Amino acid sequence: MAELVYPPVIATARAWFKALDLRFDMEGTEHVPHQGGAVLVSNHISYLDFIFTGLTALPAKRLVRFMAKDSVFRHKVSGPLMRAMKHIPVDRSQGEGAYKHALEALRSGQIIGVFPEATISRSFTLKEFKSGAARLAQEAKVPLVPMALWGTQRLWTKGRKRDFGRNHFPISIRVGEPMQPVADESPAGLTARMRDRMNELLEAAQRAYPATPKGPHDSWWLPAHMGGTAPTAAEARAL
Repeated sequence: MAELVYPPVIATARAWFKALDLRFDMEGTEHVPHQGGAVLVSNHISYLDFIFTGLTALPAKRLVRFMAKDSVFRHKVSGPLMRAMKHIPVDRSQGEGAYKHALEALRSGQIIGVFPEATISRSFTLKEFKSGAARLAQEAKVPLVPMALWGTQRLWTKGRKRDFGRNHFPISIRVGEPMQPVADESPAGLTARMRDRMNELLEAAQRAYPATPKGPHDSWWLPAHMGGTAPTAAEARAL
């Protein structure tokens, strides 16, 4: 079936990024499979992360179907777009339907995008991971492709006003090699292995990031362990 909505949405997003003059530093996109199913897993620090995560699949000429909370699908503007792009609604009180939907998509050769933390990390460090992405990869017998985003929180994140000015924000993205589920590996074991790899990619993106806070008032987007004023992981949990 022809994709009538997804490509124009991508083109619009790319034009918007150009208007904002975002400075992309993206490495590892060659690791996104050119065919067949895969679970693309990313950290979650911004409301816009699904857009940036999806960009990594464009060099492989692939489209990513994201698992997203069902409230996004009920919105009068985003809902029709999300459904037309074949994203997958997740009812957190009844996730079995979304899981089966994602499993069918993987088995049909689609790439499914998952944020294992489930919600945005206010500390900008990795939260505890849900095991759904690992279970999907194991059951569908497809690879997990780990990745990390950095800088997207400066545009729009939880607890902050969005900033869509022409600020030339750098955006660092790192994609790792596909991880194959090991025979007899537990979902918890695979999830832990995936989290460790994503943390390595996140640290690589942070090291490569060319910007630093312009002063104490601008250090909110930097994690506490890096000298910023973002909440610690414990403080973020309390929030």
